[in-house]
Amino acid sequence: MSGPYWNHNVHYHPLVLDAVPDGCREALDVGCGDGLLARKLAGKVASVTGVDRSPEMIRQARAAASGNITFLEADYLDGTALTAGTYDFVSAVAVVHHAPFEDAVAGLVRLLAPGGRLVIVGMAYNKTGLDRVISACGLPLSLFLRGLRGGRRAPAGMPMEDSAMHWGEARRAARRLLPGCRYRRRLLWRYTAVWDKPQEGGS
Repeated sequence: MSGPYWNHNVHYHPLVLDAVPDGCREALDVGCGDGLLARKLAGKVASVTGVDRSPEMIRQARAAASGNITFLEADYLDGTALTAGTYDFVSAVAVVHHAPFEDAVAGLVRLLAPGGRLVIVGMAYNKTGLDRVISACGLPLSLFLRGLRGGRRAPAGMPMEDSAMHWGEARRAARRLLPGCRYRRRLLWRYTAVWDKPQEGGS
């Protein structure tokens, strides 16, 4: 995949883009960073909003913004910056571990319109021997892609934080909070959870 840089989060951008539902009108990228994913979403969605609480990230994002993208410096959890139930599609890449998991997921669900789709690309840490084996299996692929696509780089000033949940906790919490979500652990130290919010009045 071509782009200004590559890292483990960028690697999963195509998965996020493939999950955008047909006819999507309003998309929100939470923790948008420098706006790379939001700019990609803008090629598929009529209107895209990117939100990040980092002033430096929003400065970088706005510097490269196009006509159908709005970037907001705000915390998606504060309940005032973004209108609840507005967005047909919400993406959160390497975001939910920056807050208590239940609060983070509840905040994302609140913003999603009935019938909308949420895509989380999350992180967790190893606890079991199997966790360590699976993580080790990702190393050769990471090294190969790092050489092929220019290394693991992120925009300057990108906030970084380790996850407080191990893989089993993340899986159980995602399935509990997002019933019926399509959860999968991925090779490059990430998991994905894709969930469709029920229509109002639906089960």
